[in-house]
Amino acid sequence: MTGQKAAAAGSQTVDPETLELAPGTKHENLEGWAPVLGSDAEVLDALEKAFDYRGDVTITCKDGGVVEGYIFDRKTGASLAQSCVRLFPKDSMEKRSIAYSEIAGLTFTGKDRAAGASWEAWVKKWNEKKASGEKGFGLHPESLE
Repeated sequence: MTGQKAAAAGSQTVDPETLELAPGTKHENLEGWAPVLGSDAEVLDALEKAFDYRGDVTITCKDGGVVEGYIFDRKTGASLAQSCVRLFPKDSMEKRSIAYSEIAGLTFTGKDRAAGASWEAWVKKWNEKKASGEKGFGLHPESLE
């Protein structure tokens, strides 16, 4: 690019309304869902969704044990036995790791803290408050309770 063309390109303004926008992620309502964990693919899919879920899940293990807690990490290996979820159990401060191959059931039991908390939802609430003439609102997080 010649110096003259570069200068001309650098002086152009960008109109954000004409920029390409990527579509947002569709948020599924998973509260109360108990997926079927038949095939390896179903187990992998359900546990990936559980990792993205912003609430507690209840895992029923094949040995009959039940753990309710928040999944904060997962490691996917070459097989279900080499894959695991890591969670904070609801009744303990100790982290727990459970192999995918040991999971018999999964239920999304806790409230999804991210449901309805999209940027678009926040902007809509902001504009409604502003249009109604409400005073004293600002950039403060909403209560989680």
